[in-house]
Amino acid sequence: MIVTEYELLVCLADELNMRKSAEKLFLSQPALSQRLQTIESRWNTKIFVRTQKGLLLTPEGEAIVKHAASVIEREREIQENLEAMEGVVRGTLRIACASVVAQSFLPRVLKEFSARYPKVRISLQTGWSSEVHQLLAQGVVHFGIVRGATNWKSVRKPLFKDKLVLVDQEIERIEEVFESERPFIQFRSDSNYYQVIQDYWQRNFGKMPKQAMFVDQMETSRQMALNGIGFAILPEITLLGDTEGIHEIPLVEKDGSVLGRETTLLAYEQSLALPQVDAFMKVMNEYLATHL
Repeated sequence: MIVTEYELLVCLADELNMRKSAEKLFLSQPALSQRLQTIESRWNTKIFVRTQKGLLLTPEGEAIVKHAASVIEREREIQENLEAMEGVVRGTLRIACASVVAQSFLPRVLKEFSARYPKVRISLQTGWSSEVHQLLAQGVVHFGIVRGATNWKSVRKPLFKDKLVLVDQEIERIEEVFESERPFIQFRSDSNYYQVIQDYWQRNFGKMPKQAMFVDQMETSRQMALNGIGFAILPEITLLGDTEGIHEIPLVEKDGSVLGRETTLLAYEQSLALPQVDAFMKVMNEYLATHL
């Protein structure tokens, strides 16, 4: 792996830590330090200042790193355009995906895609849907896969909708929530998901569960519910596997409909001109037609 000076600077600016940057770039810390000194000597200015807590960018460094990032992005665009002109399905496919979908649905699609197009490199970033939106809007990725409602104005393809279910070892009916002292195990998520649940309680019962417990991740909430610590509200997609002895209660509305969560694929129209992007869209369409 050949790391350019531009890539080195951008990595250091992202991590602001020599050890983490060295690991990410597959370099030793002394080698990274030596290369940084050489770069700073060439620019005749200090780009980073070392502190006990890590690195700090100097004002001159900010300008240099911004230039480095723009060069990397321009080279990427040129390379992808050349590959598009050749009509060869290769290059890098960049996807940002909501974590819950990246843990369940997406790997099955990527398995089929990789088997069909082995020359395409896959770059995947995961996080909250709000973070996925941001990466797509910035042009960092070709596709964004998000959860919940979205007002995206370019390519927008609904993938699937799964139910939201209350998961618990003891509670068998949704109404029992308000009679029980069992805690509602909530997890940190984007504001949209949290608001959907809040609105459901208020809309259908006019109140919230008595006890609440907050954890950092959805998987933590799921494991605590499966082990009887309390109840959680989870997307049905997360419950594939062994849930013996666990009650899964759909969140039914007053009109009989079931509360669900949409998953949507987003992209820019111009991205579809790239062979690897167009190929992924075709594989996705085929997967949806045969598996969902």
